[in-house]
Amino acid sequence: MRVVLVSDIHSNAVALAAVLAALPTYDELWCLGDTIGYGPEPNICLQQMQKLAKYALTGNHDLASLGLVSLADFNALARTANQWNNKQLEPELRAFLQALPARLPLPPEVTLAHASPRDPIWEYILDAQTAKANLQHFDTPVCFVGHTHVPTIFARHEDGKIEFQRGKPGQMLQLKPGSRYIVNPGSVGQPRDGDPRAAYAVWDTKAGTIRFNRVEYDVAATQQKMRAAGLPDMLAERLAFGR
Repeated sequence: MRVVLVSDIHSNAVALAAVLAALPTYDELWCLGDTIGYGPEPNICLQQMQKLAKYALTGNHDLASLGLVSLADFNALARTANQWNNKQLEPELRAFLQALPARLPLPPEVTLAHASPRDPIWEYILDAQTAKANLQHFDTPVCFVGHTHVPTIFARHEDGKIEFQRGKPGQMLQLKPGSRYIVNPGSVGQPRDGDPRAAYAVWDTKAGTIRFNRVEYDVAATQQKMRAAGLPDMLAERLAFGR
């Protein structure tokens, strides 16, 4: 089975459309959360995930846009965007989003979590120490996460050592029997690794591989939509730099 992994779309429908247009043949699409927040088109992005995603998670910006976590936990720019996203939501899509989990075990092969299996709403897995601690909080060989907006691979091999890699465009990760992995496909709508292209990954369960991919999209079009909506200009500007 070939599974497309998308995360952190953040209401960027232009980036999502570019990813969907570029996808190879696949069997299922899974969304790792934060479908909305930051960007200008929350309803379109939610509609696509409602239609296409076999499994979808909620994230901290999704919950903030629903009013289910405190906006005090966000900076002023994110707070403004989440409040704006809240006002745009169509009732059916609000209900769809509100019903999603932040963590979803799919044994025996994989666990999904927006942020981390230990703390699926807030924790950032950015270093080997945090990854090692999280290995105790899921039982499957692989855990897919989002939240950081950075494509990453953490692997604990049979010798007990933790290996860390950034997921590079076009990279094919071969999963090793006996190893355990925490993998982040990166962000569709707001990358933060210095590459403004939309990110996604494809897991081939039969071959035991995960391929990291990037797609060009019309950043200026999303920026224009954000400015027309009155969203903070700094949020629009950062899209051009992948930060």
